[in-house]
Amino acid sequence: MEYLTKQPENLSALQRFGRWLRLKQYQIEVTFGVYMFTPTEKFAFWSVVFLLCSLLVIATVLYLPQHLMFIIHRAWFYVNGGDSGVASNVVAGNKDALSLATSSTARTMAAAATETAEHVSREL
Repeated sequence: MEYLTKQPENLSALQRFGRWLRLKQYQIEVTFGVYMFTPTEKFAFWSVVFLLCSLLVIATVLYLPQHLMFIIHRAWFYVNGGDSGVASNVVAGNKDALSLATSSTARTMAAAATETAEHVSREL
């Protein structure tokens, strides 16, 4: 069994991550009895697992920065009792940078969608 053998020390980070993922897949299959499923049932099970993990990653990317800024603002308020000129300027700069990054990403996605729609309409 490859999972019980000692890992070589000279593996790259990508190879170690791949071995870790295979180990987690093996542990999940043994723990929940997935190894006894038919191929169709395995596909359905792993599709649900992939969907849930994808939703978790998307939610983390979308909401974690805002949540962290909220927590930082609360901590600042609890420590200092209110806004300070320097700190509010730093926080405002971070908000502007976040909104700029979000708006530029939205513009890029809108441009790509427009280009795709024009290409599809030309094809029709």
